[in-house]
Amino acid sequence: MSNPVNLAILASGNGTNAQQIAEYFMDRDDVVVRTIIYNKRDAYVATRAKNLGIESHYFNRHDFMESDAVLDFLRERKIDYVILAGFLLLVPNNLLQAFPNRIVNIHPALLPKYGGKGMYGHHVHEAVVANHERETGITIHVVDHRYDCGTTLFQARCEVVPTDTPDDVAAKIHLLEKEYFPRVIDAFIFNKPMPAL
Repeated sequence: MSNPVNLAILASGNGTNAQQIAEYFMDRDDVVVRTIIYNKRDAYVATRAKNLGIESHYFNRHDFMESDAVLDFLRERKIDYVILAGFLLLVPNNLLQAFPNRIVNIHPALLPKYGGKGMYGHHVHEAVVANHERETGITIHVVDHRYDCGTTLFQARCEVVPTDTPDDVAAKIHLLEKEYFPRVIDAFIFNKPMPAL
Protein backbone atom coordinates (compact mmCIF):
# COMPACT_ATOMS: atom_id res chain seq x y z
CA MET A 1 0.00 0.00 0.00
CA SER A 2 1.13 3.57 -0.67
CA ASN A 3 2.23 5.81 2.16
CA PRO A 4 -0.55 7.51 4.14
CA VAL A 5 -1.26 11.21 3.88
CA ASN A 6 0.32 12.92 6.89
CA LEU A 7 -1.62 15.71 8.60
CA ALA A 8 -0.45 18.31 11.10
CA ILE A 9 -3.07 20.17 13.11
CA LEU A 10 -2.35 23.68 14.38
CA ALA A 11 -4.41 24.92 17.33
CA SER A 12 -4.36 27.69 19.91
CA GLY A 13 -6.88 26.70 22.53
CA ASN A 14 -9.31 24.05 23.68
CA GLY A 15 -8.81 21.72 20.75
CA THR A 16 -12.33 20.40 20.24
CA ASN A 17 -12.00 20.44 16.45
CA ALA A 18 -8.50 18.96 16.61
CA GLN A 19 -9.84 16.03 18.63
CA GLN A 20 -12.77 15.49 16.27
CA ILE A 21 -10.47 15.44 13.24
CA ALA A 22 -8.05 13.04 14.93
CA GLU A 23 -10.87 10.71 15.95
CA TYR A 24 -12.39 10.80 12.47
CA PHE A 25 -9.16 9.53 10.90
CA MET A 26 -8.14 7.29 13.83
CA ASP A 27 -9.06 3.99 12.18
CA ARG A 28 -7.94 4.93 8.68
CA ASP A 29 -4.74 3.66 7.13
CA ASP A 30 -4.66 6.24 4.31
CA VAL A 31 -4.52 9.34 6.58
CA VAL A 32 -2.53 9.86 9.78
CA VAL A 33 -2.62 12.84 12.14
CA ARG A 34 1.13 12.93 12.83
CA THR A 35 1.33 15.88 15.17
CA ILE A 36 -0.63 18.63 16.86
CA ILE A 37 1.16 21.97 17.18
CA TYR A 38 -0.01 24.69 19.54
CA ASN A 39 1.12 28.26 20.17
CA LYS A 40 -0.28 28.96 23.65
CA ARG A 41 1.66 27.14 26.33
CA ASP A 42 -1.37 26.29 28.49
CA ALA A 43 -3.64 25.30 25.59
CA TYR A 44 -5.88 22.35 26.52
CA VAL A 45 -5.34 20.88 23.06
CA ALA A 46 -2.02 19.50 24.38
CA THR A 47 -3.94 17.38 26.90
CA ARG A 48 -6.30 16.19 24.19
CA ALA A 49 -3.34 15.19 22.02
CA LYS A 50 -1.79 13.23 24.89
CA ASN A 51 -5.08 11.42 25.54
CA LEU A 52 -5.28 10.51 21.85
CA GLY A 53 -1.71 9.28 21.77
CA ILE A 54 -0.68 11.94 19.26
CA GLU A 55 2.60 13.83 19.47
CA SER A 56 2.14 17.50 20.33
CA HIS A 57 4.61 20.34 20.41
CA TYR A 58 4.55 23.94 21.59
CA PHE A 59 6.01 26.71 19.43
CA ASN A 60 5.90 30.37 20.40
CA ARG A 61 5.13 33.33 18.16
CA HIS A 62 8.80 33.88 17.34
CA ASP A 63 9.15 30.25 16.23
CA PHE A 64 6.27 30.73 13.80
CA MET A 65 6.85 34.24 12.52
CA GLU A 66 10.60 34.77 12.57
CA SER A 67 12.26 31.41 12.10
CA ASP A 68 12.00 28.12 10.22
CA ALA A 69 11.54 26.09 13.40
CA VAL A 70 7.95 25.09 12.62
CA LEU A 71 8.67 24.45 8.95
CA ASP A 72 11.64 22.24 9.81
CA PHE A 73 9.52 20.35 12.34
CA LEU A 74 6.81 19.70 9.72
CA ARG A 75 9.33 18.62 7.09
CA GLU A 76 10.94 16.16 9.48
CA ARG A 77 7.55 14.49 9.86
CA LYS A 78 6.88 14.51 6.11
CA ILE A 79 3.65 16.46 6.56
CA ASP A 80 1.45 16.69 3.47
CA TYR A 81 -1.39 18.93 4.69
CA VAL A 82 -1.69 21.45 7.52
CA ILE A 83 -5.08 21.89 9.19
CA LEU A 84 -5.89 24.97 11.27
CA ALA A 85 -8.34 24.14 14.06
CA GLY A 86 -8.78 27.23 16.18
CA PHE A 87 -5.33 28.57 15.34
CA LEU A 88 -5.19 32.34 15.79
CA LEU A 89 -1.88 33.43 14.25
CA LEU A 90 -1.60 34.55 10.65
CA VAL A 91 0.15 31.73 8.80
CA PRO A 92 3.65 32.92 7.86
CA ASN A 93 4.92 33.00 4.29
CA ASN A 94 7.44 30.19 4.75
CA LEU A 95 4.60 27.76 5.54
CA LEU A 96 2.39 29.10 2.75
CA GLN A 97 5.20 28.57 0.25
CA ALA A 98 6.04 25.10 1.55
CA PHE A 99 2.39 23.95 1.51
CA PRO A 100 0.75 25.74 -1.42
CA ASN A 101 -3.01 25.09 -1.41
CA ARG A 102 -2.44 22.49 1.31
CA ILE A 103 -3.32 24.53 4.40
CA VAL A 104 -7.00 24.46 5.39
CA ASN A 105 -8.84 26.55 7.98
CA ILE A 106 -12.35 26.67 9.42
CA HIS A 107 -14.07 29.96 10.28
CA PRO A 108 -17.21 30.21 12.43
CA ALA A 109 -19.17 32.47 10.06
CA LEU A 110 -20.26 32.68 6.44
CA LEU A 111 -17.29 34.44 4.89
CA PRO A 112 -16.79 37.09 3.65
CA LYS A 113 -19.03 38.20 6.54
CA TYR A 114 -17.40 38.44 9.94
CA GLY A 115 -13.88 37.62 8.82
CA GLY A 116 -10.53 39.28 9.28
CA LYS A 117 -8.16 40.05 12.10
CA GLY A 118 -9.74 39.81 15.54
CA MET A 119 -12.82 38.00 14.26
CA TYR A 120 -12.68 34.59 15.89
CA GLY A 121 -14.70 32.52 18.34
CA HIS A 122 -17.05 34.45 20.61
CA HIS A 123 -16.17 37.76 18.88
CA VAL A 124 -17.85 36.43 15.74
CA HIS A 125 -20.94 35.12 17.54
CA GLU A 126 -21.38 38.38 19.45
CA ALA A 127 -21.24 40.33 16.19
CA VAL A 128 -23.74 38.00 14.51
CA VAL A 129 -26.23 38.49 17.38
CA ALA A 130 -25.62 42.23 17.64
CA ASN A 131 -26.37 42.67 13.94
CA HIS A 132 -29.58 40.60 14.15
CA GLU A 133 -28.46 38.15 11.49
CA ARG A 134 -31.03 35.53 10.54
CA GLU A 135 -28.42 32.94 9.67
CA THR A 136 -24.78 32.17 10.20
CA GLY A 137 -22.62 29.11 9.68
CA ILE A 138 -19.15 27.82 8.97
CA THR A 139 -16.72 28.38 6.12
CA ILE A 140 -13.93 25.93 5.39
CA HIS A 141 -11.30 27.45 3.14
CA VAL A 142 -7.78 27.21 1.80
CA VAL A 143 -5.41 29.56 3.61
CA ASP A 144 -3.57 32.40 1.89
CA HIS A 145 -1.54 35.36 3.18
CA ARG A 146 -4.59 37.25 4.51
CA TYR A 147 -6.98 36.38 7.33
CA ASP A 148 -10.04 34.46 6.09
CA CYS A 149 -9.58 35.27 2.41
CA GLY A 150 -8.48 32.01 0.75
CA THR A 151 -10.58 29.96 -1.67
CA THR A 152 -13.79 28.68 -0.07
CA LEU A 153 -14.16 24.90 -0.13
CA PHE A 154 -17.43 24.52 1.75
CA GLN A 155 -20.08 26.40 3.70
CA ALA A 156 -22.88 25.14 5.94
CA ARG A 157 -25.59 27.32 7.43
CA CYS A 158 -27.74 27.46 10.53
CA GLU A 159 -30.62 29.67 11.59
CA VAL A 160 -30.23 32.45 14.11
CA VAL A 161 -33.44 33.31 15.95
CA PRO A 162 -34.09 36.58 17.80
CA THR A 163 -33.78 34.95 21.22
CA ASP A 164 -30.36 33.41 20.50
CA THR A 165 -27.45 34.52 22.68
CA PRO A 166 -23.85 34.34 21.45
CA ASP A 167 -23.53 31.08 23.42
CA ASP A 168 -26.58 29.68 21.61
CA VAL A 169 -25.00 30.58 18.28
CA ALA A 170 -21.70 29.01 19.37
CA ALA A 171 -23.48 25.75 20.18
CA LYS A 172 -25.05 25.65 16.72
CA ILE A 173 -21.68 26.37 15.10
CA HIS A 174 -19.96 23.61 17.08
CA LEU A 175 -22.50 21.10 15.75
CA LEU A 176 -21.75 22.16 12.17
CA GLU A 177 -18.00 21.99 12.79
CA LYS A 178 -18.28 18.48 14.24
CA GLU A 179 -20.44 17.25 11.40
CA TYR A 180 -18.56 18.74 8.46
CA PHE A 181 -14.95 19.74 9.16
CA PRO A 182 -13.39 16.25 9.16
CA ARG A 183 -15.48 15.18 6.15
CA VAL A 184 -14.51 18.27 4.14
CA ILE A 185 -10.82 17.66 4.91
CA ASP A 186 -11.24 14.07 3.73
CA ALA A 187 -12.96 15.19 0.52
CA PHE A 188 -10.38 17.91 -0.17
CA ILE A 189 -7.35 15.64 0.32
CA PHE A 190 -8.68 12.93 -1.96
CA ASN A 191 -10.46 15.18 -4.45
CA LYS A 192 -13.85 13.68 -3.65
CA PRO A 193 -17.22 15.46 -3.79
CA MET A 194 -17.87 17.71 -0.84
CA PRO A 195 -20.43 16.49 1.74
CA ALA A 196 -24.07 17.05 0.85
CA LEU A 197 -25.90 19.57 2.98
